[in-house]
Amino acid sequence: MTNKERLELAQWAMRYALKKGANQAAVSITNQRSVEVAFREKKVDKLAESTQNSLSLDIYAANRYSSHSTCDLRRDSLGPFIEEAVSATKYLAEDEFRLLPDPRYYPQNLKRDLMLADAEYQKVETRNRVELAAAIEAAARESSDKIISVTSNYSDSFLEFVQVHSNGFSGQIDETYFQLSAEATVKDENAGRPDDYAYAYSRFFHELPASQKIGKEVVYRACAKIGQKKIASGTFDVIVENRAAGNLLGMLQEPLSARSLQQKTSYLDGMLEKKIASELLSVKDDPFIEKGLGSRLFDGEGLAATPRVIIEKGILKSYFIDHYYGRKLNMEPNSGSTSNLIFSLGEHSLEEMIKALQRGIVITDFIGGNSNATTGDFSFGIIGQYVVDGEIVHPINEMNITGNGKELWNQLVELGNDPFVYSSNQRPSMRFAGVQLSGL
Repeated sequence: MTNKERLELAQWAMRYALKKGANQAAVSITNQRSVEVAFREKKVDKLAESTQNSLSLDIYAANRYSSHSTCDLRRDSLGPFIEEAVSATKYLAEDEFRLLPDPRYYPQNLKRDLMLADAEYQKVETRNRVELAAAIEAAARESSDKIISVTSNYSDSFLEFVQVHSNGFSGQIDETYFQLSAEATVKDENAGRPDDYAYAYSRFFHELPASQKIGKEVVYRACAKIGQKKIASGTFDVIVENRAAGNLLGMLQEPLSARSLQQKTSYLDGMLEKKIASELLSVKDDPFIEKGLGSRLFDGEGLAATPRVIIEKGILKSYFIDHYYGRKLNMEPNSGSTSNLIFSLGEHSLEEMIKALQRGIVITDFIGGNSNATTGDFSFGIIGQYVVDGEIVHPINEMNITGNGKELWNQLVELGNDPFVYSSNQRPSMRFAGVQLSGL
């Protein structure tokens, strides 16, 4: 089925829902092909390919709303499916805020090419995929004699998507993703089995990094954990590596959402145009980056994507306002989700930041824990390195970082020059002063 045929089917399903009693309807149809290769012990451990077609239907009937999905796209099956969906919706509670977005929020230009799909996707062969996965494992095994096991992976996907609304919106998306990754376990003289992972994403096959880079990185990271131990509890300067910093930033997204604001579960409620972080922190959401992992012309509600400033020199400039909760709050919607988050950068690399650390911890990963969007309190398990006078002394684990987001973001004293490029959230490494860690 082509995108043209999907669009025609979506429009038919939308019209049929209206004919059967819906006041408004939204229909999306997705086709996704995925391929995955796992390589282990110098041979293929997994080779899987899947193709999935699905239709999602949102029904708005008499101030009532429901959402439905099916993988059966035959019209003779969709007819009864849609009839039942409309009928069931009428039994739900009324909600006056459940409406499709006003058409003025829809994008006016959907022809802009953000270069999100690799035209050469169909030319990638199974042989290419297996060779890349095998090369990752080979590079890993050549990097150390301490390896217990290595599993290397290659995966890709091709997504075709169409979406139509009964009040005028019609859009489509073609996207490709390619990923290389690996997990490695190594020997520890104290009978431990440290492990770690490495990965890389790209929109285009030929822009993936060399397999050898992933293989060497995963072994380096795993070996860096040999000899892990706790240190005494205390207050430390902490550097959070860019890859791990996404966990901390996740604490900001929920309290910035319209849902949290409306339900009074956000510690950032009422903080618009007020200081919530160090003046070093500026964050913008840019949906129009070519080949960006989060780039888009519209969001899941059909709202037009627009660049926006989230935080400017520590001052909160914008919440994440989706259409539904925006109506409840009487606030203009700007999308309840993010596209590409771009951060202000500093002048130094992670290595230079470590050299300048007198006594502190470099956090390379978080394990477990939780954060409270209502109060800002958080507690996470951490893995990392203990640093004294700019030198790594030994790796640490089984320690916790605790605090409150209101304070933590104001304790930010340095940003690295190393945005994490394998994510739509391109955060750099971050240094915080006076952070409480618990250990022995």
